[in-house]
Order: sequence, then C-alpha cells, then structure tokens
Amino acid sequence: MEMTEMTSVSLKRGSLAVEDNDSVAPAEEAKRQKVSECCLTTGRAGLENASPPSGENVLGPPGAVSAGEGTENSDARLEEEEEEEEDGLSEEGDEEEEAESFADMMKHGLTELDVGITKFVSSHQGFSGILKERYSDFVVHEIGKDGRVSHLDDLSVPVDEEAPSEDMLTVLTAEEKQRLEELQLFKNKETSVAIEVIEDTKEKRTIIHQAIKSLFPGLETKTEDREGKKYIVAYHAAGRKALAKVSTAADPRKHSWPKSRGSYCHFVLYKENKDTMDAINVLSKYLRVKPNIFSYMGTKDKRAITVQEIAVLKITAQRLAHLNKCLMNFKLGNFSYQKNPLKLGELQGNQFTVVLRNITGTDAQVQQAMNSLKEIGFINYYGMQRFGTTAVPTYQVGRAILQNSWAEVMDLILKPRSGAEKGYLVKCREEWARTRDPAAALRKLPVRRCVEGQLLRGLSKYGMKNMVSAFGIIPRNNRLMYIHSYQSYVWNNMVSKRIEEYGLKPVPGDLVLRGATATYIEEEDVDNYSIHDVVMPLPGFDVIYPKHKISEAYREMLTADNLDIDNMRHKIRDYSLSGAYRKVVIRPQNVSWEVVAYDDPKIPLFNTDVDNLEGKPPPVFASEGKYRALKMDFALPPSTYATMAIREVLKMDTSIKNQTQLNTAWLR
Repeated sequence: MEMTEMTSVSLKRGSLAVEDNDSVAPAEEAKRQKVSECCLTTGRAGLENASPPSGENVLGPPGAVSAGEGTENSDARLEEEEEEEEDGLSEEGDEEEEAESFADMMKHGLTELDVGITKFVSSHQGFSGILKERYSDFVVHEIGKDGRVSHLDDLSVPVDEEAPSEDMLTVLTAEEKQRLEELQLFKNKETSVAIEVIEDTKEKRTIIHQAIKSLFPGLETKTEDREGKKYIVAYHAAGRKALAKVSTAADPRKHSWPKSRGSYCHFVLYKENKDTMDAINVLSKYLRVKPNIFSYMGTKDKRAITVQEIAVLKITAQRLAHLNKCLMNFKLGNFSYQKNPLKLGELQGNQFTVVLRNITGTDAQVQQAMNSLKEIGFINYYGMQRFGTTAVPTYQVGRAILQNSWAEVMDLILKPRSGAEKGYLVKCREEWARTRDPAAALRKLPVRRCVEGQLLRGLSKYGMKNMVSAFGIIPRNNRLMYIHSYQSYVWNNMVSKRIEEYGLKPVPGDLVLRGATATYIEEEDVDNYSIHDVVMPLPGFDVIYPKHKISEAYREMLTADNLDIDNMRHKIRDYSLSGAYRKVVIRPQNVSWEVVAYDDPKIPLFNTDVDNLEGKPPPVFASEGKYRALKMDFALPPSTYATMAIREVLKMDTSIKNQTQLNTAWLR
C-alpha cells in the first residue's frame, strides 16, 4: 500500500460542497417551509437550532450555532422579545448577493492543510466531480444496532382502538386552533374560548372535547347552553402551573395513555435539506410539545436526503401521520409503539448513496479509485465541518477554553473578523470592539439566539468579572463543541504525522483496542495486525499515547498550545477531557458503484424511498450523454465522515475555501 501527499487538483466548474454546513443553498432549495391548512396554525414554525453530541458530525461555526433547549437563564420576557425580533426578519433575500458574500467570507476560511488533513492512502491520480450539486445527490440511511437499514416503506398507522380518530384531528377549524393555542399560552386576554357545536349530537360534542384536550393539554373543557345553542368552553384548569406541568417530558400529555401500549412511538423520519435538530424542532412546533420528548440515535446532515429512526414520548402514530398532510420535505412512517426511547450512539452506522456529477475521470481511473476505497479505505480524518466555516475556527475557541483564557474566548467569539457577514453581526462586533459594552453590542443584534447574542446576554447579566458564568449561558452541547473541535484538530495533525513517519503498516508502539481497552503492539505481534486495527488517542486524562515518536509529537503540540498533556483536567468539570480512541484508517463496507451518462443536470439519478412509495419507475440511462456521473454506495460506522471517503476518491481539498477560490458558480 502506498501513501501519497496531497497535491492540488485542477477542478472544472463546481466542486465538492461541504457535507452538512452549507450556509447558502441553491434557489430551488431555498423554498421556505410550507404548511397546508390542515396543520395546526402556530403563527410561525420557528426553529431553535441545537448542536449534536460530540460523537456525531458537529455543525456550524461559532457564529452560526444557535441556541437549543437549555438556555434556562433567560427569562420569559427576553424569549418573547426574541420571538418578535426573529419574526420580523425576512428569510428571503437576494440569493446571488448572499452567494457572493458567502464566497467572500470563505476566502478567509480554512483549508484542509489548516486542520491537519494532508495525506492520502491511495496512489491513483484523482479526478474532479461535483458533490451535492443537488441535495438529493446525497442520501443517508441509518443502520440500527441490529444491522437493519432504516427505510421509509410503510405509511400506515398501527391499528389501535384507543388512538384518536381522524375526526378528532380535523374537527376544529384553523381559526379555532389559533384561539385555543393563544389561550393555552396565555397570549390573549380571554379566560376561555367558546366553540359552537353546529351538529349537536353527543358524539360530536365528545369528539370536540377529546380534540381540545388532546391537542391543547393545558386546557379543560365543559359544555354550556347559551341562548338555546350548545357550546364547548375551553379554559385553564389551574392557570400557568397546569401548563408548566404538562409541558414537562415526564408528563407530556394530560389525558391518559393506554397501559397496554408502549410509551414511545417509534417512526422512520425521511427529510430533505434539513438537519436532525431542525426537523425535530419543526415537528415539536406543530405537535405543540417540547423537543426534549424526542430521542434519536444520531444526527444527520442538512444538505442531503436522510432516513433515520426517531422515538417520541406519548404521541400517537395517528397524530404523527397527520403531519404528512401538512409539512413539505418530511415524511413519517413505519410506526410502532415501543417501551423504550432511542439512545445516542446506539446505531451501527450509516448507509450512503452519493452521486458525483460531471466527473472527469476515465473508467479506468474510476475503477482504480473505487477499488482502493473498497480494499484499503481512507484516513479517518475529522471532516472540515468539524471546525466551522468562518475566519475564527472552532478549535481556536476550544484551545482558549482549555487554557482557561476566558478573555480570549470572549474575544474570539465577539471580535470583528475577516470576510463578509450579516450586517447586524458586523455592527455588533464593531460595537463590542469599540466599547466592550455587552448591552450596547446586544442592542445592535436583532437575532439573539446566535452564540454572540447568548454570550452578550450572559456578560450583561454576570458582568465582565464573571466570564465563566456568562459563557455558561450558551447551551452545554454548543460549549463542548469547541473543545471537541480542538481534540479533533490535534488528532488530525497527529495522524498525518503518524502516517508520514511510519506509512500504512502497524509498527511496535502503535495502539490497538482489545474491547474498550487500548494496548500496545509489541515487536513480536506486529504481523498479527493491519493498519485497520491501529487507533490513535484524542488527548485527555484517561488515554495512553503511542510508544514511539508520535508520543513526543503530541506532547510538543500541546506544549506549544500552553497545555499540559499530563493534566487534562480542567478547573471546570465540564471542560475536563477524558479523551478517546479513533481508528486511523476506515474501510467502508458494502461498497458498490456505477458510472452513468446523463444530459440534464436537474434529473435525479436514482430513486429515493418516497419515489418508491409513489411508484415512480427508476431512471433509465442513455448509453451516451453530455455528462458522466459516479454513483457510489457504501456504509460507514458512526462518527466518520463521508466527505473524507469521497476526498480519497477524488484526491481533492474538500474545504469550502478551496472550492470558492476555484469557482463560486456552485453557490448560486
């Protein structure tokens, strides 16, 4: 097996887009979420982004990470202000201008070289191709712990005598639902809402009673006669306390749940061009529940079509299936009731179907590249999206946290930075640089759920002398993202050094895992292992380091960053790094591929689960066409990056900076 240095590859139009961090999507994919009248009228579908756990792909730069659940320190007034502020912002702008400004910002972004991604394992020449020219060119199916690949192939609802009827979901008009929601959330002056029973039968009244209690668990109902007409009157049983109680994960529905039925409804979620937390926030908004009653095994890319299993506490399959009539770019199906939720990390991996369009490689080059991917694999680098997309990488913030340099943490997140940004962010940063007044800088920021807004709110509340508490206002996952990014940065650099020093073969002093325990390869055991067995540590207090030159390289790198490799415990427990082990080279499973010809860049080159459900015939390819595409299928374990596998095939830099320097047309 040969190892080669990264070389620059001349690319034609397009290029490799980032795996799940796109800040600008093409016009055809920038459609706003549409909701049909059958859905609950909620005013806005407002999303509160949250960051995934460290084991999965981390999304977004410091300036783009939004707050999820957990901003407990903000009061209700601030939250209401933020909702009003965000409602006033248009999501639609001049896309071409957005594309150009994003391209300008990316000129100051990172390249693979900046984050230690420098080596390849194969010797083929490489060729160009366009990844994610359409988000539908990148499809991910989750692989459960039992090895079963998740597919959406059944939209039917389980037969359950105690499930709410379809009538219950449609008996209320959109205007009535709006009034009831406002009543439930104390957003109007009404103390009750009266709904006239047009067809006065006991069955009709019962359905209305059940519908209100099911959809609005903070409300109680009673029947009243008014001037010879029957009305169902909804009211708060115990004021705000009742609403607070039913909003908790432990008591999400006030009405009873059949004991014979499992507490969790599991379903397969098919989504297009939306990341997992965004999707859950949309579902929770329309179901009127908190996002924390949903569970899942792993987060999935935004700019892709993804299929994964989700579990939700005490929401019926019928209510979930009703959303299929309401939401675009989502489909829910394969419903079942289970006793347990899903847990992060339980999945076995993900199955990818990827199309690289307009490839320039010959059939022989493609064959060589794909055979190498199948037989050798690729270096298991953390992909570019782990490190953010702005001029201030996430690993720099993480390093400052580990150094306990809190003034630097504040400065890195809030200071003016090179490249184009939203105008209000530029003004906010300029105000901060000029005055160091968090309240003044915050006034320049109409959207306060970004990291900058949260941090400034924390500094306003706790003052500059308590920066640790101010930083703590940011949700925990988002804070930990920074230090995990630093670990990934170190790992990438050390793995490149390991491969440069020793190549693609095990050597004495390398580490391998026996169960969960890392042990050294001894001289006499070298022949019992391959490079696919070798692991390298992410720095921490609970790992061992290789017994060769790379051990000293770890020490030198951390020392240069003013960190003590022998003491990775932090004064603040949250920021203590225990470390972990990660395989150096990953060999994908179930690898297959084909080269197809096509004429129209807009046509899909394979069927999705929804296409199959709708009975669409698979695409038929001509023997010749203007363009050629490489369609790849492969499976990867969790926490590995498909873009790094594709990088090995194409032999090109996957950073957005590199792509925008070559050509910005793909952004439009």
